[in-house]
Amino acid sequence: MALFPQSALNPGVRKREVFGWAMYDFANSGYTTVVLTAVFNAYFVGVIAKGADWATLAWTLVVGASSAIVMLTMPAIGAYADLRAAKKRLLAATTACCVAATVALAATGPGDLWLAALAIVVSNTFYSYGESLTAAFLPELARPDAMGTVSGWGWSFGYFGGMLSLGLSLGYVLWAQGQGLPATHFVPVTMLITAGVYGVASIATFVLLRERAVPQARALDEAGVRSALQRLGSTFHRARAYRDFMWLLACGTCYQAGIAVVIALAAVYAEQVLGFKQTDTMALIFMVNIAATLGAFGFGYAQDRIGHKLALGVTLAGWIVMTVLAALATGAALFWVAAVIAGLCMGSSQSAGRAMAGLFAPAAHRAEFFGLWTFAVRLAAIVGPVTYGLIALLSAGNHRLAIVSTALFFVGGLVLLVPVDMARGRAAAGEGGAASS
Repeated sequence: MALFPQSALNPGVRKREVFGWAMYDFANSGYTTVVLTAVFNAYFVGVIAKGADWATLAWTLVVGASSAIVMLTMPAIGAYADLRAAKKRLLAATTACCVAATVALAATGPGDLWLAALAIVVSNTFYSYGESLTAAFLPELARPDAMGTVSGWGWSFGYFGGMLSLGLSLGYVLWAQGQGLPATHFVPVTMLITAGVYGVASIATFVLLRERAVPQARALDEAGVRSALQRLGSTFHRARAYRDFMWLLACGTCYQAGIAVVIALAAVYAEQVLGFKQTDTMALIFMVNIAATLGAFGFGYAQDRIGHKLALGVTLAGWIVMTVLAALATGAALFWVAAVIAGLCMGSSQSAGRAMAGLFAPAAHRAEFFGLWTFAVRLAAIVGPVTYGLIALLSAGNHRLAIVSTALFFVGGLVLLVPVDMARGRAAAGEGGAASS
């Protein structure tokens, strides 16, 4: 059996186009890997905020602020993209803005709290816009019965991009440390490396990926923003018809809150609790990316065979095990085991959620529904890290207690997954698409 079968794709879709789509995951993964997970979060807490008691909470609030902006604006942007058939144009604009703001991070140093906060808010906001817009292309490319497989291709390939950015950054950090240079020198350079990989790799997406949607009639007659907001309102009004999509949003909000903690605070936990150095943390995250690649790729095929719901449930159970091991770790060895489990679950759970959202999205409202999915993910990115930061602050820096509390998000995700009915959700999406055509 072919590893990348043409039969997984919709009629008229060529593999080179899927490669172009997957290249966006490759391009933007370095941002989350280097900026949010491995390097800049710990740099923000330890250097920019000078290790203050409120530093961890400040970081989570900054990330939460960007998530709040996306949560409130992305559904309308998604609706506008549907009406105007503008996913690709908007994706290009958001990419340019994220790359520029990541470059701005290179200008920050000790005490530059407001500049760093502004650059993170802008860069993470536009990164999130791009993530949602590129996900909306998935149902145009993949057949419904291969949505998980193709989603897994993108997620797994994306982690190679994260490893490229992180590997180049790690190589430079090791060289800089060998020269006796401080973090205030080499961390800014890693931001430039990340921005460069993001900008250059995304070119393939804009060259190879087609915009298959066509402008809808209303878009020619009505003001874009106004009609987009009206469309968003009607989506929530129609929520009863898409109850499985709404259950998935609730489930996603819960488990993505836990994932957001791992992405935003893994390096902080490793350095504050276990005494990891910058290079140790970067090596750890590199290993997590390898595991995530295997998880996303392998589970992409598995979820189409065993069912998306079961596949997601298995990964959520794995996340619970991970948080328990991380809390129990008193040395590097057990924490490395927890990190590998996190990597395996990271790619598979995010890929499964994206595939399920694609299956539940009516054809005429794909970008709009992925806007709602982004709403849920961004809400999670506020709730999870801010909860962690508050617990750490109120418990006088007890990061172990904070990481244990994260397990509750994954437990909640499992509970909210139970009512989801895949057949009913897909049938509702089909009826919704037919009604809108």
